[in-house]
Amino acid sequence: MPLIVISKTMSYDLTKNQPLYSDVNGYGYDFQPAPTSKSLKPFYFSVKVDDGNYKVTVILGSKSRAANTTVRAESRRLFVENVNTKKGQYATYQFIVNKRCPKIDEKESVKIKLREKSKLNWDDKLTLEFNGDAPAVKSITIEKDDSCKTIYLCGNSTVVDQDNEPWASWGQMIPRWFNQNIAIANYAESGETATSFIAAGRLKKALSMIKPGDYILMEFGHNDQKEKGPGKGAYYNFSMNLKVFVDEARAHGAIPVFVTPTQRRNFDNNGKIIETHGDYPAAMMAVAKRENVQLIDLHQMTRELFETLGVDNSRKALVHYPANTFPGQTKALEDNTHFNPYGAYEVAKCIVMGIKKLNLPIVKDIKNDFKDYSPTHPDDFNTFKWSQTPFTDIVKPDGN
Repeated sequence: MPLIVISKTMSYDLTKNQPLYSDVNGYGYDFQPAPTSKSLKPFYFSVKVDDGNYKVTVILGSKSRAANTTVRAESRRLFVENVNTKKGQYATYQFIVNKRCPKIDEKESVKIKLREKSKLNWDDKLTLEFNGDAPAVKSITIEKDDSCKTIYLCGNSTVVDQDNEPWASWGQMIPRWFNQNIAIANYAESGETATSFIAAGRLKKALSMIKPGDYILMEFGHNDQKEKGPGKGAYYNFSMNLKVFVDEARAHGAIPVFVTPTQRRNFDNNGKIIETHGDYPAAMMAVAKRENVQLIDLHQMTRELFETLGVDNSRKALVHYPANTFPGQTKALEDNTHFNPYGAYEVAKCIVMGIKKLNLPIVKDIKNDFKDYSPTHPDDFNTFKWSQTPFTDIVKPDGN
């Protein structure tokens, strides 16, 4: 049998024939045709598993050809990028994938949106995407890991794992920079406010899984500022909701960390970013000070990033593409809030630097190949390499 089950470990030899995924098999190639030895196209492999964290070991490479492989999981979470292997050469990588479904307990489930029902983040499978110029995989091993620390991400469309090109967010890029001791559980969703995040049961789902010593990172503000009515506002409803996150995290032995909202690309005539978030970043800072919560000022870092790139080149970090760049796209995409893969990658580096500056204990689990980053010296977008997922969506995410 190609499936070997030893306790909680599942191993798959991809040099041998494997089935297409079905609920009966519980594993197999998914979404795209099974790759051939000469195929250079991306492919997916899914395994049906329960909720939890799983240590994944992949051996990349081929005995018959040179390869270039990128590994992502679930909804395009980046783990391994652009690994080159010569013919007959192999490279082994380990990382943790967090898998979840909407069910909280026997009586309650997360109220996911209609568009989320097709997201890989919320199904019953752990899905791996193998992409790159010439992806090649020798084997996959998946093992339940109940001991690793988990970083839970709460937020909106600037944080969420975006399924489709050309959209991307920092939450799906940050797994790239942590080793096999850390799981990233991204519970963010487009259009969410702190209020709606709690009301939908997203926080409750995270708390049902959380362990003492885990982290909760929160970035809200974009959509919260649009809430109207009695009691709404940065220093009342928003601040009270932030305290709910803090109190619940600490009650479960977890560590809360605030992240101020990313800037919108909105320049004045002098090439400086115009503030569009009102009192919300300041309110978050005030709650952080009052409740003694660590804070990453992403608001300031993305201001520096956009201003450094400039009025024109900052478009390279966001979803700005001329008509007919993607299938079915008859009009130009001009979105000044949502990042493309390059922009999301740069913002994720800002978050990692924020973690380093706070000197959180998880600093020791940042990968050795991470180099200190400044948004005033961003990576050259001309050299950024991203192998696109086969799936696209020209409809912008909820929120702005």
